[in-house]
Amino acid sequence: MSPHCLERSIFTDAPALCYRKDLLEKHGVAVPTTREELAVAAKTVQDAERAAGNSQIWGFVWQGNAYEGLTCNALEWVKSSGGRQIVEADGSISINNEKAVAALETAKSWVGTISPEGVLAYQEEEARGLWQTGNAVFMRNWPYAYTLGNGDDSAVKGLFDVTTLPTGGGNDSSAATLGGWNIAVSKYGDQQEAAISLALYLSGPEAQKQRALTESNLPTIVALYDDADIAAAQPIIPRWKDVFLQAVPRPSAPTLGAYNEVSAKFWSAAHDVLSGNKTATVALEDLEADLSDLKGDAWN
Repeated sequence: MSPHCLERSIFTDAPALCYRKDLLEKHGVAVPTTREELAVAAKTVQDAERAAGNSQIWGFVWQGNAYEGLTCNALEWVKSSGGRQIVEADGSISINNEKAVAALETAKSWVGTISPEGVLAYQEEEARGLWQTGNAVFMRNWPYAYTLGNGDDSAVKGLFDVTTLPTGGGNDSSAATLGGWNIAVSKYGDQQEAAISLALYLSGPEAQKQRALTESNLPTIVALYDDADIAAAQPIIPRWKDVFLQAVPRPSAPTLGAYNEVSAKFWSAAHDVLSGNKTATVALEDLEADLSDLKGDAWN
């Protein structure tokens, strides 16, 4: 915050793992907490359902297209495996490490086994489309998909639940890429006092609660996740509390104006691994070199 500019968060966003609770119960499979457990659970249910005649079902859908959504997915894989955050808060480039390599190789192993090969072209809506027609056991997606999945036209209405994204195992913790929306006051406006007052109100607890109640927007104020009125009107929101608390930001702050290029290079490297164009080792070595060239003496 400065005397000339104000920016405040008005609601947040973070993805979670949706799962078909009916199918897991049917086949005696526990909700996975690690990616290894996820792969086993997805394959077990997928194979059993196909054997029973459901030939169209897949174990796990996510966003594998070469775009910002893959940056989000791949950051989650890497961070929750102990592979750090691509570029750290101090600006150092950290992506080229063994844990990041292993995380990307694990994700590559899903393609064509528990995830359709077409997942390499999926964005959020393609994943949701397959999921909402009842043809996926697990899905990684943002909160909007939970609401639509429980719509009257959904084949999975009432049949699924959500949990935090899986970890890499061991002592690693879950990681969900942080999203959200802010409101800002331009320094060029001639009604600064009124604009700042509005921004403070819209980002405050009263307005955030109202948006949660009427639009199912996730609050940025932690206490609202325990609000009884919100829980009654929008049961999705309390379910997202743990997801929100484990959210991880993309490295936009340390990379400053170069973030878009950093992200594009990262998602391109991840897509090269997933599609088999490069090994994870080579892709991350190349990415480190590209990011070092982009950074130069300092990010700007």
